[in-house]
Formats: sequence, C-alpha cells, structure tokens
Amino acid sequence: MAGEVKKKVGNLRWWVVGLIALAAVINYIDRQALGVLWTDMGVELFPDVSPDDRKIIYGFISSIFVLSYAFGQAIFGKIFDWIGTRLGFALSISVWSIATALHAFASGVASFGFFRALLGVAEAGNWPGATKGNAEWFPTKERAFAQGLFNSGAAVGGIVSIPLIALLSVYFGWKSIFVIIGLAGLLWLIPWMYLVKSPPQSHPWISDEEREYILSGQQNEDLDKDGNKEDEYVPNFFQLLSHKQSWGIILASAAIDPIWWLFVFWIPIYLAEVYGMDVKGIGIYGWVPYVGAMLGALFGGRLAQNFISNGRSVNWTRKTIITLGCIIMLPTLLAMSIPGKPSVLSVFGVQNETAITMANTDVKALYSDPAFSDLVKDEDFIERLAGKNTLQIEADPEVSEALKNLGSDTPEPSKATLSTLGSLKEINHAKNVAATISVLLMAIILFGFQVAIGNVQTLPSDFYSGKTVGTLAGLAGMAAKLGAFGLTMLVPWLTTGGNYTPAFIVGATLAIIALASVWILCPKIEPLKAK
Repeated sequence: MAGEVKKKVGNLRWWVVGLIALAAVINYIDRQALGVLWTDMGVELFPDVSPDDRKIIYGFISSIFVLSYAFGQAIFGKIFDWIGTRLGFALSISVWSIATALHAFASGVASFGFFRALLGVAEAGNWPGATKGNAEWFPTKERAFAQGLFNSGAAVGGIVSIPLIALLSVYFGWKSIFVIIGLAGLLWLIPWMYLVKSPPQSHPWISDEEREYILSGQQNEDLDKDGNKEDEYVPNFFQLLSHKQSWGIILASAAIDPIWWLFVFWIPIYLAEVYGMDVKGIGIYGWVPYVGAMLGALFGGRLAQNFISNGRSVNWTRKTIITLGCIIMLPTLLAMSIPGKPSVLSVFGVQNETAITMANTDVKALYSDPAFSDLVKDEDFIERLAGKNTLQIEADPEVSEALKNLGSDTPEPSKATLSTLGSLKEINHAKNVAATISVLLMAIILFGFQVAIGNVQTLPSDFYSGKTVGTLAGLAGMAAKLGAFGLTMLVPWLTTGGNYTPAFIVGATLAIIALASVWILCPKIEPLKAK
C-alpha cells in the first residue's frame, strides 16, 4: 500500500498539459526553421532567380506544408479517436521529427515539397490531440485555461525558434540544423510514454480526488432544469454536420486561422524583404510577435476560467472573449497595412537622389564605382539595397547583371565598396525604428488572435462529448488549414515588390468573418441534444 501511495502524482492533469505544451514548442521550432533560414538558404539554392521568384518558391513549398497539414488534421482527428491520446501523440511527433531531419537531404522544390508534406501531415496531429487531451483531462471550467497553456506552448515555440535557429546558423549549416531539431522531438517521447499511461479514468498514478474532480466537472448540464443531467449526445458523422453549430466552428476556424499563418510563414520573409534583414537581424526581431501570442493565450484562457468560475455562462464567456480578441486584431491589422518602410529621401531630408550622393560619402563612392556606371541608381535602388548584407546585394538582379558584365579593363569592385549600402547608418537606424514598431504591432495582433482562438478551439467540447470532439476538432482544423493554404498561395502575389498592405487588409476581413460565424451560427453555446 505504501508503494502504491508513492506512485500518486499530484495535479497530474497539469503535468500532462505541460508535456503537450512542450510538444507545441518543438512543433513550432521544426516548422519555423525553413522561414528563418530561407533568406540565405534561398539565395544558395536558387541563385539565378529574382527575389520575387524566390518568394514564390518559398510560398509554394509553404503551401504544400499547410495543405498537407489540413488533411493531416482530419486524419489525425480520427486517429486520436481510434487509438487514444497517448499513442496518437507518439505517432504524430515521431513522424514529424523524422520528416524534419530529412530536410537535410532536400536540394530543390520537389524534395523540399515532399518532406514539407510529410512534416505537415504529422504535425497536424498536435492540435486535435491537444483538444482531445484537454477534453479528457480537464473539467469544463478549466478547459479554456488549459487550451491557453497549450497555445502558449506554440507561442513559446515561436519565441524560442527564431533566435535559436539564428544562433545555430552561426555554428552549423542549414542541413545540420534540420537534423538537430528533428532529434529534439524524438527525445520528447521518453517522458510522454512514461507519464501518460492512460486516460484519467484508469491512470494508476492519479489521486482519487483529482480523478473525481476531473470527471464530475465533465458531466452534462441539467439543460431543462428537471433535476436530471442530460444523457451524452454522440452523433455520427452526418448528424454532426447537420448542426449549424458545427458549421459555425468550421467556418470560424477557416477564417481566423489564416491570420496566424500569415505571420508564422511570413514574419522572417517580411523582415528580410521590407527591412533588408539577414538571419541575424531576423533572430533579433522575429521573436517579438510571439511574446504577444504567449501573453494572449494565457490571458484568454485565464479570463474564461475566471468568468465561468464567477457564474458567467459558457455561452456568454466564449462569445465575449472571442469578440474581444477580434476587436484587438482589427485596428492593428489595418495599422500594419500602412507601409512602414522609411523613405530614403525622408531619411536624408533631401528632395532628390542627387542630393543624397552629396549628403553621404558612402553613396557617392558607390555611384562612382565603374562596375555600377550603367545602373539606374535612383531612390528605389538605394531603398531596395540599403541595410542588406553583401550576399544579398550581390544577389540583386541589377547588381548581379552588372558584375557579370564586367569588362577586362574594368576593376572588380571591392567588398567594401559593394557593402556601402549595407552600412548606411542613417537608413539602418530608420529601418530599425520602423521594424521595431512593426513587430510590436504584430505582437498586439497575435495577442488578440490567441485570446480568441483558445476559446474557438474549445467550442467542439462545449457542444459535444466523447469521440465527436476529436472528429469535429479535426474537421475544423482541416478547414482552418485550407484557409491558410489559400492565403499562403496568394501572399507572394499580394506582396509583389514588397508591398504587404493587401495581405494585412485580407487579414482584417478574415477576423470579421470569424466573428460573424460564431455569433450567427452558434446562437447559444451549450451541449447539444439529438434533433
């Protein structure tokens, strides 16, 4: 008996959600690696194409990932219902970790596309698995907070991944980095398989008090106030889709989720394209938005828990917090749509390009270099290249063409001359200020997103129970990723020439659609009964 008592683990449900949150951290490190490394990696792999074409290639590869992720959500929703949370997570993270390591063997669009597809299908298991684990291990009043903890794991993954990958790039090549982060997921399996032996109903280490607390908090409500709690309603697939509430969840997910992916995929590319940052610069700035996401996930979950504990209905709580999150996102997305890139003329306080050459000796030296005598060196030329590193300047189509056309009697420009634009202190300072404002605005957007999404993701377990939760969560996840796929495919064309205004306006529109879906199609959030 003494040995049995020693095996009891206090607050076991929080250890479980902690491991699920850690899986989300690893998940985001794995998926973020490509975007962070692409600035230099893309030039290495595709040196003969323009920056816009490299962005299209990146967008295509990313779209393959998110499309595979969409179908993976539906597949793993069923898998988790069939084999359970424990084995479902083990399968998901094993496959995605191996897929991450295999990126080291990719050499072109086809191979990258294949490995990203494999990664997408497997990583998709994380979300329906978390929703099902939440429904199994937490009473209704704690689910939004538990979901917030899990979502904060995704945010922490964003915070950690960008500077971590930038740091690793100092010591390792991109191929080694993919292998290293792939191994991290396999190590996660050790504590997961040891600790999560079964659901709380039969887990040998859970205390009787905690088991009773969890299971009693999951019972259905007395909806008709007759003194008897309602029987569980577990509809089949077609019955599930006959409820407008199911479609409300699916449509809200399809609209709101692409906003997150707009930033997950494109923060590194945005910082590189608009502000000329290399991997080091992206590592310094790119993690900031995810701090807002982490705080939003915790805030939204805690707020929901407090509301319900203080007697507010689930219906009032979910709708109020989802609305709050969307209201936070809307004006900030519109603010991001205002171009933040500083004008070269305004930085130097002059009226034309000729005045810039007189105001700065570095620019004057560049303009006088014989290799650049035939270039049209206007405001756009300086603005496009200012602040970039030598490798990025050499890869610019106009500069690259000039270097190829050097005659035998023309001296090759020195690295110092070639990098003068990268060292313009005035422009770099202005860009750093603008970049700081941009990432802070992104942090507010992702704060609002996480406030809303944590409560959107709990809706399947608010309406249904049993195996239906995983199925609906998988369908909603698939719809969300199909929406993200569509936006990801559009972004390279929406942002041609580095103008991201249309993309942010689309994001604001999606927030409105998500909010309308919840209010119109989910008139009252409560457990459903058979029709």
